[in-house]
Amino acid sequence: MMGYGVRLYVWGDYACFTRPEMKAERVSYDVITPSAARGILEAIHWKPAIRWVVDRIHVLNEIRFSSVKRNEIRNKIPASTVKSAMNGKAAELRQNTSEEREQRMTVMLYKPAYVIEAHFEMTSQQGESDTREKHYNIFLRRARNGQCFQQPYFGCKEFPAKFQLIEEDEALPSDNYYADKPEQDLQWMLWDIDYGNEMTPKFFRAVMSSGIIEVPDLRGGGAGR
Repeated sequence: MMGYGVRLYVWGDYACFTRPEMKAERVSYDVITPSAARGILEAIHWKPAIRWVVDRIHVLNEIRFSSVKRNEIRNKIPASTVKSAMNGKAAELRQNTSEEREQRMTVMLYKPAYVIEAHFEMTSQQGESDTREKHYNIFLRRARNGQCFQQPYFGCKEFPAKFQLIEEDEALPSDNYYADKPEQDLQWMLWDIDYGNEMTPKFFRAVMSSGIIEVPDLRGGGAGR
């Protein structure tokens, strides 16, 4: 752990990092996406003054899939309807779940485990009291104590993620299934959403070498697709 970088061990029973090209069914990517990894870090500590950047992802367990059928609601309540209700206007917020409910197949990951290496940068919303040391120590304290503002999850909220801080002088988990495996091309993967550019999705070519995926920084330019 160098500078203000952190290493976080995360694991869970199931995960589903949904491929956006799959419309009808939920099908997970092979591994956690950088945007999902960033979400876990933000669940532990985030303020407008900082921006988390994921540097690399260590894939510890064998990539295994499981599938299940789940009841889901076909449509969401329109945001305009919710806003009308908030403004005191008559609005129907209930859905006929018997008509809206449908069964969909979910292809999810079984027993995922990763180490997320990341660092944070200060943003233009940094205040006088916001320093790198301050936010770095807040994250360390909260991660050590298992504290989070909301339960971190693996893609879907019903798949909670457990986490543990890896200290600066602590070795990475030794049970890395892919440590001695040849390089594996995981194809195109969602990097993150560019919220400053009409919520444009950005993708990168994910290549896993010895169980490690180096994550590019695409904030300054377009995706490679």
